[in-house]
Amino acid sequence: MISKLLFWNIRSVNSQNALERLLDLNKKNHYSYIALLEPFQSPTEIESFRRRLGKQHARANCSAKIWIFWDEDWEEQHTVDSVQQLTISFKHKGNQNVVKITAVYARCSALERLELWEDLEDIANNTICPWIVGGDFNTIIHESEKLGGLPVTQNKTTDFIQCINTCALNELKFIGSCYTWWNGRIEEDCIFKRLDRVFWKQ
Repeated sequence: MISKLLFWNIRSVNSQNALERLLDLNKKNHYSYIALLEPFQSPTEIESFRRRLGKQHARANCSAKIWIFWDEDWEEQHTVDSVQQLTISFKHKGNQNVVKITAVYARCSALERLELWEDLEDIANNTICPWIVGGDFNTIIHESEKLGGLPVTQNKTTDFIQCINTCALNELKFIGSCYTWWNGRIEEDCIFKRLDRVFWKQ
C-alpha cells in the first residue's frame, strides 16, 4: 500500500503561503502520492511543481482541476480520467502490490455531481484491489456536517449516500474539526461544512 497520501483543495498552488505549506508538509511527511484540487494554474505548469516537490511523476485531469504527483516506486497501470475525478491504478515496482487511487473535485451542482457518482460506481464495479477515494465532494452526508445557513434537505444528500453504499466505501477517521470548508463570512452569515473526506475499500 502507498504509505502516505495527501488530498488538498489548495485553491491556487502558486500562492506563496499555500506553496510554502505544501513544500513543508511534503518535506516532513514524505508523501508517496499528492492530489491537489483547484490548483488554478495552467496544466503546462505541472512539471515545474513536480520538480519542486521532488516527485518523479505528475498528471492533470481533463478539466485541470485535479493535479496528482507520485513517487518513482509506483508504476501507473490504468487511468480513468473525467471532469470531476482522476483515477489511477498503481503497481509497486518492488513488491508488485496494486492499489487504485481516485482524486475527486466535485461540481457544486447536485445535478452535475450525478455524473461523478456514476463514474465512481463504474470504477467500483471494475475494482478488485484496495481502493482509496479522497477529495472535495462538495456535499455533505448528514445535517450535523453543516453549521449555519439554510437547513439541509434530504434530496441534497441522498445521491452521495447511495453512491457510498453502492461502492461499499468506508470513510477513514479524521483528527480535528469536522468542518473542512468555511464561506469566509462572520456572525449570522457564517457557514461551515464538511465537504472533504477520504474513503477506502479493501
